[in-house]
Amino acid sequence: MTNLFSSLRTVVKERYALLAPASFVVSNLPGWSDVACVVPISPAMGAKFSQTQITFHAAGRGTGRSEADEILAFVVEGNCTLSIGSQEHALAKESFAFLPPGTTFEFSQPGRNTNLLLFQKTYEPLAGHPAPAVLVGQAEHGAGRPFLGDPAARLQTLLPESPGFDMAVNIFNYEPGAMLPFVESHLMEHGLLMLDGQGVYRLDKDWHPVQKGDVIWMAPYCPQWFVAMGKTPARYIYYKNVNRAPPLT
Repeated sequence: MTNLFSSLRTVVKERYALLAPASFVVSNLPGWSDVACVVPISPAMGAKFSQTQITFHAAGRGTGRSEADEILAFVVEGNCTLSIGSQEHALAKESFAFLPPGTTFEFSQPGRNTNLLLFQKTYEPLAGHPAPAVLVGQAEHGAGRPFLGDPAARLQTLLPESPGFDMAVNIFNYEPGAMLPFVESHLMEHGLLMLDGQGVYRLDKDWHPVQKGDVIWMAPYCPQWFVAMGKTPARYIYYKNVNRAPPLT
């Protein structure tokens, strides 16, 4: 039976959204078959990127071409195969793949309970810097460097911090009781998925309990702050736009 009170935590506002899994609705997306697709964040709510979660069934498969967009795929659970031309990449749990514009791809051969997270945005070229190439890697659970000197809050970056990239995808690891050191408000937009644990997120002037599976969208300059609560570490993966001047029109 669906937990009604869990779904009541979902709220969508002008500057942020918190979406609990109990409120997710499956969509059909072109190129994907024998899967359940959920799009919790998209330009339809005011975002300038999309965040999609793909749950594979036994014969699940997804094909497409990134065209003018770039895609970061992250395996939340399970495993699958990513094919790009004649190259095949075996993706395990917490593997990631960056697909630059113009990439033809196929995700197939899923393992049991495989769940894929996709961040997608239109790539913004930067004069003097070529568009990044395909990049496949593996996140290390619990890794990362201390954030502003705090070893209890560790930040792991998945993509190179070079000007050719206009998106960053990071994993934040918090020990119980760890927190962001100040309330942030900045140019970057965020899309976030809670991977483990629980805590409290301040979004704008509101306070929300959050837990594994929750999705959060934060618009530019939305005040934000997080503290991990409970007896286990908290982790989330998040997207942000980087390395580009803000548009003036």
